[in-house]
Amino acid sequence: MDEFETLAVHAGESADPETGALRLPLHMSTTFKLPPFGIKLFEALQMEGARAPHAYSRWSNPTLRALEDRLCALEGAPAAVVTATGMAAVSALVFTLLSSGDHLIASEVCYAGSVELFGIHLPRFGIQVSLVDTSDLDQVRAALRPNTRLIYAETPANPILRIADITGLAQIAHSAGALLAIDSTWAGPLVQRPLTLGADYVIHSLTKYLNGHGDALGGAVLGPLDGIHRIRREMLVHLGGALSPFNAWLIMRGLVTLPLRCERHNQSGLEVARFLEAHPKVSRVIYPGLESHPHHELAKRQMTGFGGMITFQLKDGLGAAINLAEKIRIFAYATSLGHAHSLLFYYPTDLYVDAAPYLVPEQKARIREWTGEGIVRVSVGLENVKDLIADLNQALNARTVKGVLGPAAYKLLKKMGK
Repeated sequence: MDEFETLAVHAGESADPETGALRLPLHMSTTFKLPPFGIKLFEALQMEGARAPHAYSRWSNPTLRALEDRLCALEGAPAAVVTATGMAAVSALVFTLLSSGDHLIASEVCYAGSVELFGIHLPRFGIQVSLVDTSDLDQVRAALRPNTRLIYAETPANPILRIADITGLAQIAHSAGALLAIDSTWAGPLVQRPLTLGADYVIHSLTKYLNGHGDALGGAVLGPLDGIHRIRREMLVHLGGALSPFNAWLIMRGLVTLPLRCERHNQSGLEVARFLEAHPKVSRVIYPGLESHPHHELAKRQMTGFGGMITFQLKDGLGAAINLAEKIRIFAYATSLGHAHSLLFYYPTDLYVDAAPYLVPEQKARIREWTGEGIVRVSVGLENVKDLIADLNQALNARTVKGVLGPAAYKLLKKMGK
């Protein structure tokens, strides 16, 4: 049993021996009866890996363990630890691996919570941080220091879809005695498996594609047995970001359909991207499946598909973006991704890039080359792609009328100086 589709259904789960139930029971208990008191109990609770007796659900729980087992099977990882959110996973990783005086090299563009943790908060604890364009290996090499302990990259990068060379980053990290962590949330293990490309750790926001239904928060770190055991033993206690068993059960359910969903996301994403690239109201589309993407060839080498995430720029700027948001019928104006529902959201560059205190002017100018004055981020869902394209087309072609946009939209327009 080693094919991805079969593992997505069966890994970590078997029929209940008592009742014959095919679905894993939901174990909501916080506390578990332990083996008899004695030194063997304490030895068991300190076992390396994920097979210690369940004692308290913050550390482990049968439902959480089943989810971790399935994630390991899908990602090809020795061990995994699940957390309450994707940011809990990021925090657990960096606060386990880094101490005061250590140096982190991280993507200058990635999920806002991650880059703000790196750029604003880690320096308060004496951790040195260099934010660079991790799609440029020369920049990463130039940022290395004797105390570099970790390189962290998100690929594809949220929200601009830069693609980083995972194998190249791994070679740079390991030659410097550092570790490489990849946030692979925007791809998922069917599309991209960073550990097989040389990464030491992979992070997922389980909330997104792996759950796929938009109804459960969760995160995961996957990697070597000893490192994952450190995260479980230390950070789940000290940071407290434990996953709810109910959310773990929901995410297990979502993983069953991950291969089918990813196939649809890949197919529909490419069709929508091609439609947008040809639309007269659109000035630029960024999607790794398009030949126009600067990293298209790299994406073809390290990804098995191109996913359902697209960003594009509108020729008429913010006004057109507000009109689009108010005219869509099937798409929802929302910020998340990886759902069955198709979503889109507008990111004004002056709010999301220019105002960032952790970026220097050179970095802001570099990011602006990808965003222009602002981008629409699209998460293509599972609806019929013809319906999605028709919805975008009617919304893009709708005439902008002040009365239709409403007073709130025009206040925002005025505030933004448009």
